[in-house]
Amino acid sequence: MTSIISIRDVHKTYASGHVALKTITLDIREGEIFALLGPNGAGKTTLISIICGIVNPSGGSITVDGRDIARDYRFCRSMIGLVPQELSTEMFESVWATVSFSRGLFGKKKDPAHVEKVLRALSLWDKKDARIMTLSGGMKRRVLIAKALVHEPRVLFLDEPTAGVDVELRKDMWQIVRRMRDDGVTVILTTHYIEEAEEMADRVGVIAKGELILVQEKTELMQKLGKKQLTLELPEPISDIPASLAPHALELAPGGTALVFTYDTKAGRTGITRLLNDMREAGIGFKDLATSQSSLEDIFVDLVRQSK
Repeated sequence: MTSIISIRDVHKTYASGHVALKTITLDIREGEIFALLGPNGAGKTTLISIICGIVNPSGGSITVDGRDIARDYRFCRSMIGLVPQELSTEMFESVWATVSFSRGLFGKKKDPAHVEKVLRALSLWDKKDARIMTLSGGMKRRVLIAKALVHEPRVLFLDEPTAGVDVELRKDMWQIVRRMRDDGVTVILTTHYIEEAEEMADRVGVIAKGELILVQEKTELMQKLGKKQLTLELPEPISDIPASLAPHALELAPGGTALVFTYDTKAGRTGITRLLNDMREAGIGFKDLATSQSSLEDIFVDLVRQSK
């Protein structure tokens, strides 16, 4: 798949000496949804700001559609739409005026039909004459997306797109993002909501302490790093795990009603058969069992912990 953004050896050290980004090399594929995950202070916003031309890197290079962002700034910036976390627009302006003005900022000719198309796609058409200050938080968030899309960018950055919105609106926003991807827009999002990345992303990148520690197809990531848990419900509660079962690294559920066995899905042998044999020899039976797959959140927490 063709890369729309190529990042090569980009790093950033501020005048204070703070290293915000270590050497980052990354390709963003055209037409994908790429989720960038990381704790606060990991370098997500710095990386996005550099790509969007808001912050200068200390070194390295970035191209957008094959054009260097430093040499062809206007072209590259016109290719990109950015939806920040905070609404920064004139609160007394109407939705129509605000979105139309954003199109003009990028040198695009007036196109009322396109502005209408964007507003309708984001369920904002009925609010076109409303002042920004009168809108709900969710509607203001939609205005931010409309402002970022109205100049017809091929790449859209979403910085925490659903922060502070309710669950219903969050799911609605997910549908909007998928529609944009279907229309050929490449979407890069940062999020603290792990389920957001799990729901939408094609690929996931994990950044910690300014370093990109992993980039992987989401499905491959969960298969490769995911673990499963086998929960064995006991017929009677026990107070301690027998010493003979120590090699299995079992966990005793609260109340002693179940044993939890975690195994690696990558391993050729899971160890379940040996566990059941050892339990039988220890005189411990079970009345029911269930398995569960680790979530993307579990994987993310493990990766960040390993990077410390």
